[in-house]
Amino acid sequence: MAARRAYRRSASAFLKVRYLAAFTAALLNNWPMGFYHPATVVKDAQRHGLRVRPVDATYSQWNCSLESDDEGRLVLRLGLRYVRGLPQASAEALACQRTRAPFISVEDLARRVPQLSRENLAMLAKIGALNSICPDAKLHRRDALWQVEKALRKCGALLGGIVELDSASPLRRMDVEERLVADYHGTGLTTGHHPMAYRRNVLREMGVNSALELRSLPHGKEATVAGCVITRQRPGTAKGIIFMTLEDETGTSRVIISPDFYDRNRTVVLKERFVLVSGVVQNQDNVVHLKARRIQPLATSAATTPSHDFH
Repeated sequence: MAARRAYRRSASAFLKVRYLAAFTAALLNNWPMGFYHPATVVKDAQRHGLRVRPVDATYSQWNCSLESDDEGRLVLRLGLRYVRGLPQASAEALACQRTRAPFISVEDLARRVPQLSRENLAMLAKIGALNSICPDAKLHRRDALWQVEKALRKCGALLGGIVELDSASPLRRMDVEERLVADYHGTGLTTGHHPMAYRRNVLREMGVNSALELRSLPHGKEATVAGCVITRQRPGTAKGIIFMTLEDETGTSRVIISPDFYDRNRTVVLKERFVLVSGVVQNQDNVVHLKARRIQPLATSAATTPSHDFH
């Protein structure tokens, strides 16, 4: 059994190194198989050089797929399967209509794909998946939401057959935080910058190490790291110790939570999405952990970032 697990790990490592785009697409298309959430899989792939494109109603299939960039390199296109609440049949109807003729506006899409509900169209707009339908209009997400409401508003018989092109709305663009919240709510992940990247300058001024920097610190040194909690695990053989994994834009940090420390900080350990942890570095045989001495919530983003907890 151990030999079989080792073989699977080595095979996965080979595929990840040689065929990163296809390997990542396969992981995403077969989720929930695997330990890490798609948000973590995407960020890890991006750190290894893979370009990941967001859901787009003019390109995305149901599954994640591979495309080529202008230089012929493979990139990954996020599939419609990751749009919250979107049925597969509706997504496939959208893709089928798109092959017959390109959509010329949000209204055109809504009319030709009646399987899409108001909620489906609004969700596509919120995550930016409708922005490129009419490229000349240069829509942003709230423009697209405006167009969805306009398209679904019933008109009289005189104007029933007229399809208007999209145009700008009086609504302001979503800011970075609003886009992050929309991305994580709508797809469970973001293809843009990691939420921690927007805080890096402030964290650097506070003396906080990145995950990448933590790996080079010597055993016994005091350090502080910050990140989004992506796993909480308490193995049965660990005598009550919790292992917490934090993620930032540079990678992941492993934090050791002792039972007595957990008892004093239970709410923060279990409930907070973003945390700041100080402690002592344990660096043995290049396996690096931070044994927590202090932990506190970190105001980073309201995005509902996912974590894999106690499974």
